[in-house]
Amino acid sequence: MQRWPIKNAANIIKDGGVIVYPTEAVYGLGCDPLNPHAVERILDLKKRSIDKGLLLIAAHTKQVMEYIHEPQEENLNVLFSSSETPITWLLKAAANVPYWLTGNHSTIAIRLTQHPIAKALCQQLGHPLISTSANISARHPANRKVLAYKYFYGQVDCIVGGSLGQYRSPSEIRDATDGQILRKAQ
Repeated sequence: MQRWPIKNAANIIKDGGVIVYPTEAVYGLGCDPLNPHAVERILDLKKRSIDKGLLLIAAHTKQVMEYIHEPQEENLNVLFSSSETPITWLLKAAANVPYWLTGNHSTIAIRLTQHPIAKALCQQLGHPLISTSANISARHPANRKVLAYKYFYGQVDCIVGGSLGQYRSPSEIRDATDGQILRKAQ
C-alpha cells in the first residue's frame, strides 16, 4: 500500500486524475471540479446521476467565491464557522457554475474542510476539490481504508493514505437561505 504525498496527489488532480482520500467521516472521491472528464469518471465509478450535483470542499472561503452567486466573504466566514461539526451548506450557485456541479438544482453544496489531509490537498491545489463519498451509489460509504480499496483499487489514479476524522457519518447538509437541515449527521 503506497502512501501518496499531498503534492503528488495534487499533481494527479491537476493532470485530470481521480483520487480517493480521507475526510472528516468517510473516504472521498475527488478531482478538479472544473475538469468535465475527471468528473465524468467519478460519476461512472459511483454509478451516480449527473442530475444530483456534487459537493465541493475547500480550505477557505476565497477558494469558493467564484462558485457562489453574489458572495460576500464576511457573511460566508460567519456561515462556515457557525458550527464545531462539519456542515455542508447549499448556497445559490453562480450563473457560470457547470451543470455537473449543481445538477438539477440552483444551489451548490460547499463545505470548508477541517480534515488536515483534505485541507492540505485544497491548499496545494489552490482551489476546491470534488468531495463525494467513496462508494458505489446505494452502497455503504467507505469508512475504512480496506473498503475504499475494495471499491476502487485499480480504478482511481491514487489512494491517499491517512486516518479519517472523528465523525462517524457524512456531514450534515443545510440550506444557507433558511438554515433548514436537509440531512442530519448521525
